[in-house]
Amino acid sequence: MRAIVVSLFLLVVTACGPQVIIGVPAPVAPGPAGAGPRAPVPVPARGPSRAAQDFVQVVDDVMPVARALCRSRTRGVRCDYAVVVDDRPGLPPNAFQTLSPQGQPVVGFTLPLILLARNIDELAFILSHEAAHHIEGHIARGQQSAAVGATLAAALATAGGGDPVAIERARNFGAFYGARRYAKGFELEADALGAVIARRAGYDPVRGVMFFQDAPDPGNQFLGTHPPNADRIATVRRVVGR
Repeated sequence: MRAIVVSLFLLVVTACGPQVIIGVPAPVAPGPAGAGPRAPVPVPARGPSRAAQDFVQVVDDVMPVARALCRSRTRGVRCDYAVVVDDRPGLPPNAFQTLSPQGQPVVGFTLPLILLARNIDELAFILSHEAAHHIEGHIARGQQSAAVGATLAAALATAGGGDPVAIERARNFGAFYGARRYAKGFELEADALGAVIARRAGYDPVRGVMFFQDAPDPGNQFLGTHPPNADRIATVRRVVGR
């Protein structure tokens, strides 16, 4: 059964908790001299009808594999994924994994990302990557790391004689640092497991990860949320090579 729900459901689930996000910045159109860049302008790779057909086919192929792998690798975790599409105007290309208020894993795509993907292998790899975030438990692990960072930072500020404002600032920074500390590692873990899911579903993950070859490169920023694109491509090639 096709598990695609549009717009209204997504507006509910995205507001209910933290997300593990794969950011896919769109091409940027230049603005007038001195005005800086304009808002991202997606460049559709395929017509809307073909893109919709491809996406539905990819969901039908990938999600049974993801559910089976989820059940085999986890205990006490829901594996009944919902795949949702956000078609609100003006959104940038993006995909993410989150949880509904009832704990159901949700993978979301914005419509521009579906249009921007150049082929079904790219769609399949991105979908597999997001499904892998849930199997690897990245939301819970990120929350735990944030909680530990907040507690330690607040304790240090208290021990140093900080006032309530300083302690709260330390707590907030500790939570931020804890949440970001493993973010790039989580992305590479999801790339590796996502390559396995995509390949088992009949797609080419090496061709799929090439989506990032032409995407803006985040580089290796301190406390960045995503690793360099070259590291992502190398990870998938290494997994497939094994």
